[in-house]
Amino acid sequence: MDNIRELRPKTPENEKITINLGHIDLGQIDLLANEGFYSNRTDFIRTAIRNQLERHGEALKATISRKQIKLGLHRFTRDDLEKLNANGEKLDIQVLGLAIIDDDVTPELALKTIATIQVLGAFQASHAVKAALNNRLC
Repeated sequence: MDNIRELRPKTPENEKITINLGHIDLGQIDLLANEGFYSNRTDFIRTAIRNQLERHGEALKATISRKQIKLGLHRFTRDDLEKLNANGEKLDIQVLGLAIIDDDVTPELALKTIATIQVLGAFQASHAVKAALNNRLC
């Protein structure tokens, strides 16, 4: 079993959030779950969020297109950034979803190659890289 190694770490598919709700709202959600309309609180909240996102779907699509935001998961490797650095290029990162800067990227390399970064969703990078890019976050 010593020859088994993980080829690529699994990226979480969800991000955990915390919300505060009033007692009456929470009670109504529990009642709907107890009556079988939803399997639990989380199911209700996910459904409500999806319904609102669908309701505003056209506005979302137009804004994503206008601002040229990339959708989904985007990973930035050390190799990617070293190639940009060698060509004297800089990135303006705009992601809606998940942006990952690999752990082997140094703060110095990130600063040389990333001009701005805007992530709507989740941003994963080492603490050192996040600290270095802090003033470039939009």
